[in-house]
Amino acid sequence: MAAEKMAVTRETFDEVIVPVYAPAQCVPVKGKGSRLWDQQGNEYIDFAGGIAVTALGHCHPALVAALHAQSEALWHVSNVFTNEPALRLATRLTQATFADRVFFANSGAEANEAAFKLARYYASNIHSPYKSKIIAFHHGFHGRTLFTVSVGGQPKYSDGFGPKPADIVHVPFNDLDAVRAVMDDHTCAVVVEPIQGEGGVTPATPAFMQGLRALCDAHQALLVVDEVQSGMGRTGKLFAHEHYGIQPDILTTAKALGGGFPVSAMLTTHAIAQVMAPGTHGTTYGGNPLACAVAEAALDLINTPEVLQGVSARHHQFVEALQAINARFGLFSEIRGMGLLIGAELTPAWAGKARDLLNAATAERLMILNAGPNVLRLAPSLVITPQEIAEGMARLETAIGKLVAA
Repeated sequence: MAAEKMAVTRETFDEVIVPVYAPAQCVPVKGKGSRLWDQQGNEYIDFAGGIAVTALGHCHPALVAALHAQSEALWHVSNVFTNEPALRLATRLTQATFADRVFFANSGAEANEAAFKLARYYASNIHSPYKSKIIAFHHGFHGRTLFTVSVGGQPKYSDGFGPKPADIVHVPFNDLDAVRAVMDDHTCAVVVEPIQGEGGVTPATPAFMQGLRALCDAHQALLVVDEVQSGMGRTGKLFAHEHYGIQPDILTTAKALGGGFPVSAMLTTHAIAQVMAPGTHGTTYGGNPLACAVAEAALDLINTPEVLQGVSARHHQFVEALQAINARFGLFSEIRGMGLLIGAELTPAWAGKARDLLNAATAERLMILNAGPNVLRLAPSLVITPQEIAEGMARLETAIGKLVAA
C-alpha cells in the first residue's frame, strides 16, 4: 500500500527551497487545457503557459498517452546506447528544418551551452584558435549557466559569480551598425533571439536579421539563433526565423518542444557538426526516451496547418482585447510581439509595476507573466479557445480596474 503523501503548503517553500524564486501564494495542483486549479480548488485561466512551455495546454491527451506508453517501455539508457524515441524525434526535426544533425539536452540553457561550445570549437578547428569572439545583444537572455548568462545581455543575472568567460561583446539589439562596428574575422558567432523574450518581448526587424546573416557570411562566422522561447509554433511558424527568410547555422529549441516535459535540442548542419567527436560534449539525460517520446507527440501536433494558422487568429483576439483595455485605462505605451508571444509595455506612469499587474491578475484567477519590470507578457497555449481568451481578458480588465482604483 502506498504511503500517504506529505501535506505541503506555500509556506513549505520558504522553509526548504533555495530562495531564488518568489512564487505566487497559490499552489497549482492540477491542469487541464488552459485552466489550472490550486490547493483550495480555485480555477485559473492560464495565459502564462509555464513561460511559453505548455504550448498544447496542460495534460494534452496525446502527450499523456505518449508518456504513459513510453513509461511502460523504457525510461533511461544514457548515451552509452541510443534509443528509438530520440532517433524518431531527431529525424522529425531534421525533416522539418534546415538541420541535418541534432543534439538533445534537458533545458534551453543546456542547448545554448552546447551551441556556444560548438561555435567556438568549429571556429577553432576550421579557422583559428583565435577566432573566438561571440557577439550578443543587450537585454538578451540565453540561460543561467555561467557561459550562457555571460552571453546574455543582462548584467543583473551574470554579476557576482566571479570572472566571466572572455571574448563576449554586447551591442544594442536591432542595431546593425553596432554589430558591423565590432564584427571582424576573429568573430566565431553572432547569437540572437528573433524575439527577445525576457528582454521585453521585442521582435527583431527583417533588415536586422537579414543583415546579421550577411555579416556572418562575410566574416565566416556562425549565426546562432536562440528559439528557446520563440520556437515550436509560438509565432505561427514552426520557428520564428522562418518569418525573416534566413537560415541559421545553429538553432536551439526547448520550452514548448516537450509541451511541459523537460527536453531541449540544438540543431545544426552536417558540415558544422562534423567537427565534433565522441567525448567532445555530452549529457547524461539528453535524448531521454521519456522526453523524446513526449516531444515527438508535441511536434506532430504543433507542426500542422491547423495549429500554426490558428495562432494568427488568436494573436488578433489578444491584441484587440489589450487595445480595448488600453482605451479604457491608458496603461500601455506599446503592444508588440508575434503570434502568441505578446508584450504590452507600461506607460512611464506605471514604470516598474509589471509585477504588481501580475499579482493583481493572479488575485482574479488569471495567470500572466512579466518580461522585466515594465512589460506585461502573454504566452498561452497555442490551442487556447476563443472563449477562454475572452474570459481571461475580462479577468485582466477587472484586475487592472482594481489596481488603477487602489
